[in-house]
Amino acid sequence: MTAWTTSRSHQRWLHTESLRLLAFGRGAVPTSGGAGWLDDDGVVDPTRGVFTWITGRTAHVYALGHLLGVPGAGPVATRAIAALSTALHDDDFGGWYASLAADGTPDTTKSAYAHAFVVLAASTATVAQIDGARALLDDALAVLDERFWDPAAGLSADEWDRTWTTLDPYRGVNANMHTVEALLAAGDATGDVRWYERAAMIADHVVGWAAANEWRIPEHFDAAWAPQLELNADRPDDPFKPYGATIGHGLEWARLLLQVDAALPGRAPATLVPAALALYDGAVRDGWAVDGAPGFVYTTDWAGAAVVHTRMHWVVAEAIGAAAALHQATGDPRYADDYARWWDYAGEFLVDHERGSWHHELDTSNTPSAEVWPGKPDLYHAFQATLLPLLPLAPGLAVAVRDGLTIR
Repeated sequence: MTAWTTSRSHQRWLHTESLRLLAFGRGAVPTSGGAGWLDDDGVVDPTRGVFTWITGRTAHVYALGHLLGVPGAGPVATRAIAALSTALHDDDFGGWYASLAADGTPDTTKSAYAHAFVVLAASTATVAQIDGARALLDDALAVLDERFWDPAAGLSADEWDRTWTTLDPYRGVNANMHTVEALLAAGDATGDVRWYERAAMIADHVVGWAAANEWRIPEHFDAAWAPQLELNADRPDDPFKPYGATIGHGLEWARLLLQVDAALPGRAPATLVPAALALYDGAVRDGWAVDGAPGFVYTTDWAGAAVVHTRMHWVVAEAIGAAAALHQATGDPRYADDYARWWDYAGEFLVDHERGSWHHELDTSNTPSAEVWPGKPDLYHAFQATLLPLLPLAPGLAVAVRDGLTIR
């Protein structure tokens, strides 16, 4: 049988799925006020307000759609970029609010996580020549550099108050992970290699922490970057700061390490590629079908035992991207086999063939649930899973799509 990774029919299916996802979310940004939280039918839930991270992800996805030549995608990206430049931007103190409540009241927290998605959105939209994107990118990179980057640590801080007066002592790997993704995109959009180099610096720290913990990545740290391994043990299914090791992040980092290595050929830390293999293998070992049912559990403890068994859609999307990247980097057929296995699971349990998009959360019987992620908030993880298998490890998605750099 022809491997899915080289099958033209599978490539056509990926393109069809990307178009189906774009159709589902086309109403996510009805105005320049930002992207809404989508319900199970792709309708904005007005009670949830507008989040900067969702707006950034939506701008990124629809700018990619515009680069793919999908009619109507460009206007969605344009409205999302406009929202990041106006409604969600703090004109008084700089940077971006975390969110706007349904009544328009801002959450004035300045988080590295949200700012990373502003950089990602502006980078992709710059490549797509969306109005206002380059000015937004210059602003966002300056804020990321001046406010969040800690040169002594070689890592990003996590959260400030509105006036940039008080820095929260919490430090996190999640924000740094998305900062790596954003910096790679920024390097592509600007041609400035220092953003790749900064991404490599962050990645090298994470590899060291993971290697010291049997390839389970510590997620939470104090202000001195000492791991806080028991943080949130009392609320282990937190959507952003769960207790223990997060399976999906092991998979996501595996792909990102390969992309950092490809962005800096011959100059990236030599540890990145072997670490990518180890992270992927560890996540699959600890996370896949460990409770007798197919699917990845959400989190484990530090011995690898499952803690939160809920299946999140984004974890499978990242498994797809990681397997595709590892197959491209190594040629090892076992990654092609995994790739098909992860897509089979997604097609059977996650892809909503009736109402559109993907179920964002499943319970242990692989039935849709909504304990952590109600509705279908955004398209980012699923959409990227349809593009990553078709494109090289470097440059990133936007430039690769623009320049037609398919690997098949």
